[in-house]
Formats: sequence, structure tokens, C-alpha cells
Amino acid sequence: MAATIEAPRPNVAPVPQVVARKVDSSSTGWTSWITTTDHKRIGIMYLVLTFGFFILGGVEALLIRLQLAVPNNDLLTPQTYNQLFTMHGTTMIFLFVVPVMAGFGNYFVPLMIGARDMAFPKLNALSFWLLAAGGIVFYASIFFSPPECGWTCYSPLSDTSYSPSGGVDAWIYLIHLTGLSSLVGAVNFYATIANMRAPGMGWGRLPLFVWAMLTYAVLLILALPVIAAAVTLLLTDRHFGTHFYDASNGGSPLLWQHLFWFFGHPEVYIMVLPGFGIISEVLPVFARKPIFGYKAIAAATLVIAFLGLLVWAHHMFSTPSPSLVLIFFMMSSFLIAVPTGVKIFNWIATLWRGTIEYTTSLLFAVGFIGTFLVGGITGIFVAVFPVDWQLTDTYFVVAHFHYVLMGGAVFTIFAGLYYWFPKMSGRMLSEPLGKASFWLMLIGFHVTFLVQHSAGLEGMPRRIYEYSDVQDLAILNLISTIGAFILGVGILLTLVNVLISLKKGAIAGPDPWKANTLEWFTTSPPPVNNFDSVPRIRSVEPMKDIRRQVAMQTGGVPEPEPVYSH
Repeated sequence: MAATIEAPRPNVAPVPQVVARKVDSSSTGWTSWITTTDHKRIGIMYLVLTFGFFILGGVEALLIRLQLAVPNNDLLTPQTYNQLFTMHGTTMIFLFVVPVMAGFGNYFVPLMIGARDMAFPKLNALSFWLLAAGGIVFYASIFFSPPECGWTCYSPLSDTSYSPSGGVDAWIYLIHLTGLSSLVGAVNFYATIANMRAPGMGWGRLPLFVWAMLTYAVLLILALPVIAAAVTLLLTDRHFGTHFYDASNGGSPLLWQHLFWFFGHPEVYIMVLPGFGIISEVLPVFARKPIFGYKAIAAATLVIAFLGLLVWAHHMFSTPSPSLVLIFFMMSSFLIAVPTGVKIFNWIATLWRGTIEYTTSLLFAVGFIGTFLVGGITGIFVAVFPVDWQLTDTYFVVAHFHYVLMGGAVFTIFAGLYYWFPKMSGRMLSEPLGKASFWLMLIGFHVTFLVQHSAGLEGMPRRIYEYSDVQDLAILNLISTIGAFILGVGILLTLVNVLISLKKGAIAGPDPWKANTLEWFTTSPPPVNNFDSVPRIRSVEPMKDIRRQVAMQTGGVPEPEPVYSH
């Protein structure tokens, strides 16, 4: 069943039916997709490819949970289990969450700022094909010997002494290729946002999603060279006789951890900040209110990015470090909760006394807020280094980062998918199917990961392929496995929804949500040239201004502004 959209009220000026003509006839064959430089097609290819990797990573996760469903299970061999959790973690981080945000950004950043395309269209295409090459190189290793060192590939485990096969080399090439893809894309995002905004769109009128993508780009530019250097040193250690990480020859395994986590913790915010931007676009549309505290949310985005560069060593509390260093990283980890809290309070204030429309996109956005809040609170626990000494490398940490990344980033991705699918396809997703998907995902997620906190507190270590039937570990792991399959069914429902709606979904029209930002000022899907003419931007909600202007010109009654108490 297609989504039900509120009909325009009598005598209220409708959304202007903007006619943006194609500047040329676009070919539709498969070769046209391979050779395209259109930012919209590249964005769609990003989304299709990354969701394909998401499915692969999800299947790997379900196999992991099957192995851990009962004590002393022999479904998988230890080697296969290590390969699976390495492939799962690497896939979800480097081949799904980070590049899927680039997919949304590629499609919508030029539309939201009134640009015809990205600043460097050919470079944009290159960034996609580098990502595809990285994924192909990595998954080609399953035909030989996949990596077994975990997604962090700590030294000396990743050295040839312990990992002599080519799996680690495939992992290194993945990091290089996907890192180069993200770096090229980040430069392109920065150049596009800085130089190609519509008339009147100053920095104080940028959509919050664009602010988030700008910050995402800057963090990538700062962090990626560090991980590139780290894996290059690892490659030379493995094959060229150097000893950067070999403690027996004057090297330091801790050097790998410092380099990896100097990239790795900003990477967390590289993954979640674009999701924050999606939430900041979805909530005001379906609350029928302006975003509460636009300037505070934009500023908090920048502050989170800055502080995210200062907290990497809280991943290393169990290493031999001076107490003064541990205290610094503990306090900086506490401090980063402040701008995050500002965002959460502003999102709640946006919903407060709003005229709420309970769409699937809004449900995912609200589900994200509650879930991410739990992840943030458990993050405060592990940021206290004496507590972390007890919890490190247990399932408490596994639960924490899945609450942050799966419950945080992935819920925002699905909110963005349901919000922007009509613009990308011209058709509506089914709301009943979408809501069923949401509830299955929300319930399945919490059933899967909430009990893992208890398993960690009972001492269950992470990265093990079997465990003994002690305390409550058997029942906790069985519950977690059942939840994982509920979560998988919820995700599958959305995939089915997309496939059905592409052919049979209700026609969306240019602006089905009566939204606020400029991407809705064109047809759905947009033509090659995006816009015939771009209006002058006069506020952070240009579509409201356009509707008001059309009402004045046609003698209609403009939509009433919401009345709410400050």
C-alpha cells in the first residue's frame, strides 16, 4: 500500500509544480551508468553498491550469531569464525556506513545547495570506482585466504609471523583503495559546498545535512592520511623487511594502535555526523515546525568534529600509559558528550508541541534518538578508565559500539532512505511495510544487543568462537541470536519494499512531504540539469519561502505558520 499524503487544504497555495527540462536526452543503457558523471546516478550507484555490501555483512553477522547461539558449538571452525568477524566488521565500516553517507551526499548536496553537479564530476566518478575496486579486492580474498585479524588488524597479530596468508594484504589494499575513494570524494564535497551555493545561501543558511557533509569531508581529509600511513608501514613490515611494529627489533606495536585510532575515532563521527544531518532534516518536516536551535546544531557539529580528534586513546586505556594521559583522554571523552547532548535536546525540542506526522522516516528518526542515547550513556561508562579496565574486550564494548553505529548510523540511513526515496525514484515507499520494517528492526536490535551488556558484565570476552555454559551466558547468547534474526527480517522488509515500490509505488510528485529544503524544488526524479532556474535563498527553509511567494502571486492563502510556545 502506498503512503498516504495529506491533501492540500482548500484555498492554500500548493507547492509550485516546477518544470525543470532536461538539457539533453539521457541514455538508459547499462554503459551509460558505467560512464556517467551525473552526481545523481553516481549517488544511486553508491547506494546500490553499499547496500549490497550491507547484505553481505549482515549474512556474516547472522553466521556469527548462529555459532554463538549455544555453548561449545562446532558449527564453524575457529579459523572460519575469525575470518567471518573480520569480514563483517571491515565490510560494515569501510564498505557500508562511510560510503553510503557519500551516496546520500552525492545525490543531495548539489540539489540542496542549488548546484548543477558536483565541482569535479569526473573525480566524483573516480571516487565511486575506487570504492568498487576496494570491495572487489577485499572479497576476492574469500577464494584464497580471507583475513583473520579483526577489523582493527592489531600488530603483531597482522604480521607475517601470525598471519602469513594474503588475507591481511587484501585488507591493506582495501584500506588504501577505499581511503583514496573517500579522500577524493571529500575534496569534491568541500569544493562543491564552498563554491557552488545558490544566490543568497550564505553559511548561515546551509541545510544542516550539508553542514554535516562538510564536516564529514573535513574529518576525512584530516584522518585518512594517518590510516594510509599506518597500513603502508604494515605492508613494508610484512614484505620489505622493516620493523615499525616489531618490538623485538626496535619497533612498537603501540604505534599501530595510536595511528589506527587517531583515524578510528574520528571515523566514528565520520559515520554518525551525516546521520545527525539527516535527522535534522527529517524531524522539522514531520513535526511541521522549524528546527529548534539551527545555529546551535550547526555549531555542535563542528565542536564534535574538533573534539573527535582529541579522544583516540580512550580505545587504549588498557595499554601501559601514564595516569595523566589517561585522565586527559577520559575528560575529553566526557566533554564530547556536551555538544552531542545539545543536538539531542534540540531534536526533542523540535518535536515538542509539533504537529507530528507519523511517517516511517520519522519513526526511524525517533528510534535513532532513543537508541543512540543508550549508546552514549554506555560510552560514558567505558570512558572512565578504571571501569574500562574491567570491561575492555568484553561483550559490553560490543554492545556499546553497536548501539552507537548500528542503532545510530544505520537507523539514520533508513530514515534518509524513506525520506528521500520519492525524490530519487519518483515513487512512494509503502508506509505499512515501512512501519513493519521499523518495528521489527527496533525490537530485533534491542533484543540482540541489550543483553550483550549483561554478557559482558558476566565476563564474556569478545572475539571468541565458543564459550562454556557458565552463569547466564547460554540464555543471553540465545536471546541475542533470536534478536539478530528478527533484525534481519526487518531489514529484508525494507529491501522488499524498495523493489516493489520502484515499479508499483504511488507517484510522488515534486514535493510529497511539503518539505523545507531546495532538493524538492524540482521534479522527482530530477532531470540531468537539476534546475532550470535557482531561486534566491532568503532563509534556511527556502521551500516555505517559495510556497509563500507563490501564494502571494496567485492570490491564494499561504500556509499558516505554526504557533507554539517558546
